[in-house]
Amino acid sequence: MPKETAVYTHGHHESVLRSHRWRTAANSAAYLVGELRPGLDVLDVGCGPGTITADLAALVAPGRVTAVDAAEDVVDEARAYVKERGLAGVEFGVADVHALDFPDDSFDAVHAHQVLQHVGDPVQALREMRRVCRPGGIVAARDADYAAMTWFPRMPALDDWQALYDRVARANGGEPDAGRRLLSWARQAGFTDISCSATSWCFATPEERAWWSGLWADRTTSSAYAEIAVAGGHATAGQPAAIAAAWREWGEREDGWFSVLHGEILCRVA
Repeated sequence: MPKETAVYTHGHHESVLRSHRWRTAANSAAYLVGELRPGLDVLDVGCGPGTITADLAALVAPGRVTAVDAAEDVVDEARAYVKERGLAGVEFGVADVHALDFPDDSFDAVHAHQVLQHVGDPVQALREMRRVCRPGGIVAARDADYAAMTWFPRMPALDDWQALYDRVARANGGEPDAGRRLLSWARQAGFTDISCSATSWCFATPEERAWWSGLWADRTTSSAYAEIAVAGGHATAGQPAAIAAAWREWGEREDGWFSVLHGEILCRVA
């Protein structure tokens, strides 16, 4: 069985976790919430710092939530966050989504947010998510689509950011335009009962622009992504700083607007 071959493009720099900690079931998993009820057992794949995990646990309590991620340090952060929330019935572990260490038919719902764009074999990942999900259960995935992101005003350096991110993510073995491919990947993984949707994040208020532009400016110059971009020959030495400056300039524009499109799938297990 294949193991993960892709490199996680973003890494776990503070600017990355700043974004991840903002995510909730309401703003990142609303398409799944209606499928959940108390007493269900849920697997949260790629849990990150645990903010969505905690919301899922609250929704299915007294059911069990198992949260896994490929990075042990971020699992520790998720564990601490769930403890801080005072939630019971949540277990944590380190796992490779290509080869999950759970028996068949272990969970009623299996969820992955912004995971499939970063893995070496998203179809195999979905097969594994399907394997550990009980008949009648749901496999849910939501991923951004970088080529579909759009913003105003157009700035050449932000066009450079989009093109640079695409090069780096693909060189790392990922698929930055995963959102549009979720249906195709699910069909290849053997699902036949698939519901598709699309939702977006939008950043337009002064506070939203400052937060979004600031984290991307920092990520472009200080994260693992920034190191890979230059070391891998995808960007010149000065390009990340120029892109970061453009992000901050955009964030200060009163007419600034940015939208992130996501594809979503709910796959019923036969």
